[in-house]
Amino acid sequence: MLRLEKRPNPSQFWNYATPVVAVLLTMVAGGILFWVLGKNPFEAIKLIFWDPLFSEQFAAYSRPQLLIKAGPLILIAVGLAIGFRAGIWNIGAEGQYIIGALCAAQMALWFYPAELWIVFPLMILAGAFGGWLWAMIPAVLKTRFNTNEILVSLLLVYVAEKILAAAATGFMRNPEGSGFPGSRNIFNYSAASNQELIANSGLHWGVVAAFIAVIFAYVLLHRHLLGFHVQLAGQAPRAAKFAGVAPARLVLLCLGISGLMAGLAGMFEVAGPARLITIDFNSGYGFTAIIVAFLGRLHPIGIVLAGLLLALTYIGGELAQFMLNLPSAAIQVFQGMLLFFLLALDVLSNYRLRLMRPAPVTAPAPKPSTESV
Repeated sequence: MLRLEKRPNPSQFWNYATPVVAVLLTMVAGGILFWVLGKNPFEAIKLIFWDPLFSEQFAAYSRPQLLIKAGPLILIAVGLAIGFRAGIWNIGAEGQYIIGALCAAQMALWFYPAELWIVFPLMILAGAFGGWLWAMIPAVLKTRFNTNEILVSLLLVYVAEKILAAAATGFMRNPEGSGFPGSRNIFNYSAASNQELIANSGLHWGVVAAFIAVIFAYVLLHRHLLGFHVQLAGQAPRAAKFAGVAPARLVLLCLGISGLMAGLAGMFEVAGPARLITIDFNSGYGFTAIIVAFLGRLHPIGIVLAGLLLALTYIGGELAQFMLNLPSAAIQVFQGMLLFFLLALDVLSNYRLRLMRPAPVTAPAPKPSTESV
């Protein structure tokens, strides 16, 4: 019999080994999934994890895409991780990403076609403000009415998607687009374009912002009093109150930072790789960033590695869909498995498995006789 026994102290070994084991188990379970779908599991895993980086056939295209995909994931995940450490659960980064992109695109379209240097900085401010403002809705409701920030932020994603559809088919639709949904091409508007800084590298201002966010988060969490308050609030809420931490202020701060970073990710995406606002502009980065944050153990450096890994699954998943005719849902299930195994194995950080032998069954003692001789 297996029994979970609480450890006296959390295991540092399992804290760092869990992400590695979770990735390996995901490969095994994903291989079984691909086999059930009638595909060669070894070929599918190779296409997802190996060929995008090392195959001469695909690497020239895939290597630059690694930074392009990883940039928004890292930027959003860093913001989420700060809140998660404080026990503040922003699940609606996808909505904040959308609103940030809409605000930035609208700022660019207001200036179109004027070639002014100030357009791109104003887009950055607009994108950050849009994401921050959308995150303030669950923050204010949490602090004033004690609502659940998980539900409110998640439901606001669907509101943001409706606004996105209205923008693509209505007030932001390209007047020269023959009636098709979608805005003007922001990337072709040079004053608002998020071009590659080094040709064929995938490095653009969004990637630079992601790495600046990693440095900011590391300094905040490990070298600043506010970071101590964030971690204390997540680990010991009652002790945090005695230490002078104001819970309402922390909620506003953490949700504001995560919304701001998600909005920035949307801004850099619409001005660069996505190029324009469309009905299906949102690509799930806000939800995938949750996996990135936990896979990186809510640590800025770990988030960089996890972001690169999840970006690899995006690129490899696209290759697998093209080469093996796999459905896109299979790749989404593959990413979901990673989070499932990660959360399941997290139990081993605080508990150990004990093999318990069943106690031997003894026969009951015979009852003494009450008959008289």
